[in-house]
Amino acid sequence: MLVYGKNVAEAILKNEKLLKKVRKIYIQDNFSGKIENSLGENAKFRVEIAEKKKMDHLSDGVHQGIILDMEDYQYSHLSEVKKKNPSFLVLLDHLEDPHNLGAIIRTCVAAGVDAILLPHNRQVGITPAVVKSSAGTLYDIDIVEVVNLKQTIDELKQDGFWFVGTDLTGEDYRTIDYRGKIALIIGNEGKGMSRLVKESCDFMATIPMQNGIDSLNASVASGIMIYEVVRNRK
Repeated sequence: MLVYGKNVAEAILKNEKLLKKVRKIYIQDNFSGKIENSLGENAKFRVEIAEKKKMDHLSDGVHQGIILDMEDYQYSHLSEVKKKNPSFLVLLDHLEDPHNLGAIIRTCVAAGVDAILLPHNRQVGITPAVVKSSAGTLYDIDIVEVVNLKQTIDELKQDGFWFVGTDLTGEDYRTIDYRGKIALIIGNEGKGMSRLVKESCDFMATIPMQNGIDSLNASVASGIMIYEVVRNRK
């Protein structure tokens, strides 16, 4: 997987655990001196100085002069997450925008969410754009890819989790008791939660809005909800 962008590259190159996943570093020729000097001991990696044309071809976004060729992202297993006795999970119901996913991952890490679960099909996966949007924080949290969200929800309910969905017709999100084992579900950017997932929720939360606004960006809404859970559990 190719990861690009100065901030993400800097975070990865400073992390000893992540350094082992870097196979090659591409540096744009007119940025080479500045970036190579900042690599320090990390210069042991194979570094290729490349023209802007090649850098642009390798990336599908703004690379800012540096691209890391890394091992493919490895998802965590739900069984491994359950052994850690989690109490706060975030489930994503078929999100499509990599920038939303990256932003949500970053918020989850900042708020101390135990793990993120997402479906295998019809859901944006871990792409270079997601890595960049998350500022590399996706490596700091367990992300689980599941085959069937509904079956996973049923399994987690057996472990004592209460599921809170987000919808325009739910109750005020500030009135819900988030103590205990909570799994927060964030729906698709346009369609919201799928029917079976929605029917599996124990609570349906709504963020009140004014001035004719009827929806929020998925990452913004999830940030509000995640930190309400954190605040409520103190």
